[in-house]
Amino acid sequence: MTFTLSDTAYRTDSAEAKNAMYDDLRPQLQGLVHGETDLIANTANFSSLVFNSMPGLNWAGFYFLKGDELVLGPFQGKPACIRIKRGRGVCGTTVVEGKAIVVPDVHAFPGHIACDVNSRSELVVPVRGPDGAIVGVFDLDSPQPNRFDQTDATGIESLVRILEATL
Repeated sequence: MTFTLSDTAYRTDSAEAKNAMYDDLRPQLQGLVHGETDLIANTANFSSLVFNSMPGLNWAGFYFLKGDELVLGPFQGKPACIRIKRGRGVCGTTVVEGKAIVVPDVHAFPGHIACDVNSRSELVVPVRGPDGAIVGVFDLDSPQPNRFDQTDATGIESLVRILEATL
């Protein structure tokens, strides 16, 4: 299967614009992961697609659960924290709570871990294995306060479901 990355300049100024962006990203991601089961390859392409398509990001990537901590996986952006304890920061809290977390202002989130001092808002979505257990998280950071909302959480969750189908 051939794949072409859209060069659409996406808007994020309304729920309708965001939904249109996610509607466009889903088939692109499906094309990227079609027939591929390698976790590293799929999460690397997933991170790149999101980072290079969505405006207003400074980091997009995965952390995988290994024992009682999350370990850095494929990502796009500046170097990041390598290990995060379960329950620490937004990523670790997502594992404990088992649901997406939208943080409009990371400075107001108790225990936020600042891998990049320029990050101002964050969205973290759990990734589940075939048995439904959390195997990791997909983390998005932005230098813009209030960059993410429930529309983004729902849109990213729809992309993560595509990835989960390859696990």
